[in-house]
Amino acid sequence: MEERKNIYYYYKQDEEILSHISPLLEATKRFGFTIVDDYRNANIIASIGDDGDFLQAVRKTGFRSDCLYMGISTNHSLNMYCDFMIEDTSKMIEAMLNEQLEVRRYPLIEVSVDHQGTFTCLNEFSLRSSIIKTLVVDVFVDSLHFETFRGDGLIVATPTGSTAYNKSVRGAVVDPQLSCMQVSEVSSVNNNRYRTLGASFILSGERTLTLKVVSETNDHPTMGMDNEALSIRHVDKIQIKLSNNKLKTLKLKDNSFWEKVKRTFL
Repeated sequence: MEERKNIYYYYKQDEEILSHISPLLEATKRFGFTIVDDYRNANIIASIGDDGDFLQAVRKTGFRSDCLYMGISTNHSLNMYCDFMIEDTSKMIEAMLNEQLEVRRYPLIEVSVDHQGTFTCLNEFSLRSSIIKTLVVDVFVDSLHFETFRGDGLIVATPTGSTAYNKSVRGAVVDPQLSCMQVSEVSSVNNNRYRTLGASFILSGERTLTLKVVSETNDHPTMGMDNEALSIRHVDKIQIKLSNNKLKTLKLKDNSFWEKVKRTFL
């Protein structure tokens, strides 16, 4: 950690967060780190808040692959992305100085929407009907037409995102050491005309998933990237693949992904 001395803190400007920050900033300076105001000058980016704040911090700073991210919780408990509690400020920074941390690498997915841009997701990409009507989507795995989905929507999750929206629709929890993405259905309709797999399926990092929206007065679906909506109205084709980059995060050596899963759900 010796060469990583510039820290950028991402946090909401509200009274609850600000009341916790002063001891953290003082300890950061006391241990020889520099707090920078521009995330582009940082080699450590730390979010303060909860998992939602961590997702926002990663997105707002551009999913940088040349720095380390860390999540600091303010709600007195560790979360899936928050490995440190703000009450343990000195312990956290001492661990950084004494190299008691490990670097964990999380897979990312890249989403291309009608050639209007490519967007990165850490948790999941979701496609949902925006009206009280089912959505019809042709699903392709590479060049193979796999199924025609009809229902409320589809979720494409990373391994870390498998514990979020994906898990709520009975998708599998996937080890982040696997470079893959998972496709899960939201309230699919299965009848003589429409037939889907009816279960989540996992694609390797070598696959490309293509979703083609079948226009039936429902060609303005809602698209979500992690905890944000994508501001594109009309959509025909979406291509999703695993990114070549991974998000590097700091964790304590005794706080693995599966320890987090057990602590959160069991």
